[in-house]
Amino acid sequence: MGLTICDMSVSVDGYVTGPHDNRENPFGDGAQDLHAWLRPSASDLDRKVLEQAIRSVGAIVMGRTSFEKNEGDGGWGDAGPMGDIPVIVLTHRQPERQYPEVFTFISDGVQSALETAQRVAGDKDVHLFGATIMQQALPLGFVDEIHLHIMPVLLGGGTALFGTLDSTIALERISADPSTTATHLQYRVLR
Repeated sequence: MGLTICDMSVSVDGYVTGPHDNRENPFGDGAQDLHAWLRPSASDLDRKVLEQAIRSVGAIVMGRTSFEKNEGDGGWGDAGPMGDIPVIVLTHRQPERQYPEVFTFISDGVQSALETAQRVAGDKDVHLFGATIMQQALPLGFVDEIHLHIMPVLLGGGTALFGTLDSTIALERISADPSTTATHLQYRVLR
């Protein structure tokens, strides 16, 4: 079984979206460059970090809000955020229509969603997309590593990655790699 990793682009002040994020503005106000390290014009280091993540990920877990902001036309099209990599969507309600088979909807909690993702991923890693999923999984001890791509912007509001955590969680730094676009940090969660 692989690791469960929270892998997120984040502003220096800790936001994964800017204010007023929605379907038409999925990154929120002022956050257009929050994922600039993913662009083809990014540095060799940025491409290396991305390629490593793509090779290692076997499944993605995200919440319904992240899914609805990005699915379909104007978003990922008929695929998920990483093409045909399986996506487990944690939701309070099952969808009313059919979605491409890359998506599986789980409505019985974050543990069930993560267990499903781990089965699907096999020996590869499970990546958590979205602040809400990480905020549920981390305090329960389900996250092995946190990979942050710190972007040189202060958003001043939006969705805070660690906004609802109410306990201390110790981390061990694995790596810190600055590029011309982002600073890539990796931490192991200590239990």
